[in-house]
Amino acid sequence: MRYDIKHQPFTILTLNMEAGESIKCQSGAMAWMSPGIHMETKTGGLGGMFKKALVGESLALNHYIADRAGELTLAKHCPGDIMAFNISETPIIAQKTSFLASTEGVNMEIYLQKKGAVGFFGGEGFLMQKYTGSGYAWLEIDGAVEMRELAAGEQLIVDSGYVAAMDVTCSMDIQQIKGFTNVLMGGEGLFNTIVTGPGRVWLQTMPINSLAMSLYAYMPHPGSN
Repeated sequence: MRYDIKHQPFTILTLNMEAGESIKCQSGAMAWMSPGIHMETKTGGLGGMFKKALVGESLALNHYIADRAGELTLAKHCPGDIMAFNISETPIIAQKTSFLASTEGVNMEIYLQKKGAVGFFGGEGFLMQKYTGSGYAWLEIDGAVEMRELAAGEQLIVDSGYVAAMDVTCSMDIQQIKGFTNVLMGGEGLFNTIVTGPGRVWLQTMPINSLAMSLYAYMPHPGSN
């Protein structure tokens, strides 16, 4: 299977599939496809549906199977990028709701942060997603992406919501911002996220919650003129 990612920031993923190949993707991701590719919707049972609900994914996944060679194109739901990860080489941990599609051999599991405070205050989420197995996973990135490779013990301080994905060898913690004036007037919230190597971390430049808050300021509100 060959793939092509293009038209950033209104990004699409085009998969050139051979007969017998298949992928699984989020509900509503398909934009267009060739004849000869058919869809099957699978829930994965009650346990699978519960896990998907916890991490904010659609309860059912669509599986697209190529009866003959053809093209399947998936579209991102908001401006940003799509990244391809070879899970066969390195399992990764990613923010919830980032899953777009994967080959059938990739497994998605709930990843529980070791410290509950990371999820409640850190912005990346107490529940994240861990991708293992073999094949490719294609994940949605909010805005553009910046990759940093951290040495063993090396740390990176990241504002909440900007961590898109990291190698499983990395760890995540939180650090409270010090100083009353900094917290009250700094506009950066109460906590920063601390990512510790070794491993790669992928940072996104426009977290969807930050984008939503920016747009909210321009929306009419009840009682306003």
